[in-house]
Amino acid sequence: MPTRATTLTPTSHALLGLLALRPWTTYELAKQVQRGLGWFWPRAERKLYDEPKKLVAAGLATATEQHTGKRPRTVYAITPAGRGALRDWLDEPAAPPSLEFEAMVKVFFADGGTIDQLRTTLDRVRTSAEERLAALEQMVVEDQDEHFEFAGRLAINALALRFHLDHERHLIDWARWATDQVATWHSPTDAAGWDWLGALQA
Repeated sequence: MPTRATTLTPTSHALLGLLALRPWTTYELAKQVQRGLGWFWPRAERKLYDEPKKLVAAGLATATEQHTGKRPRTVYAITPAGRGALRDWLDEPAAPPSLEFEAMVKVFFADGGTIDQLRTTLDRVRTSAEERLAALEQMVVEDQDEHFEFAGRLAINALALRFHLDHERHLIDWARWATDQVATWHSPTDAAGWDWLGALQA
């Protein structure tokens, strides 16, 4: 019987969540994480390939070697102990959200460059968010396909999708607002009398 002392990370539990749906190969797990969880839980693919082995070592998953033609592959499945660990984790409070947003770092240090660089950064934020929004909207269309493998999860998926749709729309709105604000700035350090306090209170 595994002990929960086997320091499971949130990524471990995310993979247990996927394994609770059905067995997967490591490759399939990595692709599912990137497609579904990657919007809000980006992880290096290399780590995703290591994690299933840790789950097996902890007794939370099994590994079965199969063959597709002459090609071997390992299929991972959840164990009863793994389902228990997943349920226990769902009871625990989640860590506060963290944001990794390189473009905002560039905005924060825009005074090290030119006003054109700042405006370009804001334009790229908007363009990138529009592209991600289009990809998410395509996922909504695909989820309406009657052959969707996990049709029973559509309501859960909709909660997460709505968050990300709103998030990308917020980025688009913010980038447009910020672009309008800096339109009259002379430089990142000369905002031409722009009412920065009023902008924060609006």
